[in-house]
Amino acid sequence: MAKPKSKSQPTWTDVKAKLADFDRTALLGLIQSLYGAHKDNQTFLHARFGLAEDVLEPYKKTIDRWLWPDVLRRQDTSVTQAKRAISDYKKAVGDPEGLAELMVFYCEQAAGFCSDICNDDEGYFDALVRMFEQSLKLANALSVDRQDDLITRLDRVRVISHDFGYGVGDGMDFLLSKYTRC
Repeated sequence: MAKPKSKSQPTWTDVKAKLADFDRTALLGLIQSLYGAHKDNQTFLHARFGLAEDVLEPYKKTIDRWLWPDVLRRQDTSVTQAKRAISDYKKAVGDPEGLAELMVFYCEQAAGFCSDICNDDEGYFDALVRMFEQSLKLANALSVDRQDDLITRLDRVRVISHDFGYGVGDGMDFLLSKYTRC
């Protein structure tokens, strides 16, 4: 006997159609269940509604954990997880200033870790240089005061990165001259 064709995976359209039947109380109950189901949902809602004193803190903790792990505890790095924190913030709030802060923080943590433990992972370096460029692009769209602060911090990252080899510092030199007004 032939198996019936399985339905494709549900999409947002399917979920949205089901939500259309919910009243306010049912929607609040659903959101409460999602809130309790996972810490990431709590972080998202706190950031979206500006409920935390520092909405960037949980995202910075995640970036710090994955870019500057405790090597004595045999923790590993994960560029993917660190970038996911930035993406999650962008979905929750999307504030360009907060996004730029997280990107610059990413660069600082990655460069600090490489300097501290002599990391020589080329993929890690490539991700750092790409984030450095994205940070510069975004910083240029901000107010001059905020822009100057972020670019000063990125310049410190650039200086540290000259010790890494693999052309990291040279790449950052090029990017800094390309995206800054000098």
